[in-house]
Amino acid sequence: QVQLVESGGGLVQTGGSLRLSCAASGRTFSAYTMGWFRQAPGKEREFVGSISWAGGSTDYADSVKGRFTISRDNAKNMVYLRMNSLKPEDTAVYYCAASLMRLGGETSRYDYWGQGTQVTVSS
Repeated sequence: QVQLVESGGGLVQTGGSLRLSCAASGRTFSAYTMGWFRQAPGKEREFVGSISWAGGSTDYADSVKGRFTISRDNAKNMVYLRMNSLKPEDTAVYYCAASLMRLGGETSRYDYWGQGTQVTVSS
């Protein structure tokens, strides 16, 4: 069982940066692939990126490649999403999720989800 709690969301201007954090409970955190997803009002939840259990591999959606970076600290049971050059279209609730499968963007891969944190990018 893994419990996830996101933090770090807020209001930022276009071009600004934010770092989201996801705190995980459970002694097996390091066994999980971790993913970030987002959901804007009226839209389906979409994949942002994922990081392998050891942090050696990452995968990103084309829409965020080069702007967003995922990292993790297994000693602290934390995963992070650094977001740079933010755009209004990045506005969404951001979720972290845990999976025992390999990197991937399908929501069905992920067994545990946080409650989300709101990111709003003003134009």
